[in-house]
Amino acid sequence: QVQLVESGGGLVQAGDSLRLSCAASGFRFSRFTMGWFRHPPGKEREFVAAISSSGGATHYQNSVEGRFTISRDNAKNSVYLQMASLKPEETAVYFCAASPKYLRPWLSSEYDYWGQGTQVDVSS
Repeated sequence: QVQLVESGGGLVQAGDSLRLSCAASGFRFSRFTMGWFRHPPGKEREFVAAISSSGGATHYQNSVEGRFTISRDNAKNSVYLQMASLKPEETAVYFCAASPKYLRPWLSSEYDYWGQGTQVDVSS
């Protein structure tokens, strides 16, 4: 049974940092691209960051480039999103997702497995 379980969300102030984690099970984690997406209230779900199966390649949404860092630990079947200088408009439910390929990692349609999400609230 495939499971992706996010954790680390919470309420922070603008400018703060937060680290999200996603624990995976039920599939060959080391062979999957992992991505983070977010769903702000009243808006469409959007891509945040992705990392290739080996960790050798990463891709970010322009607005988070330089502030967010995606990483993974294949020995622990986990992927992380370190977020810095958070902004109120980044309040959202953050999801991790797994894809068997790394072609267009910003497309949600490339991802087969999704977690339930973790809420991040950034107050001004």
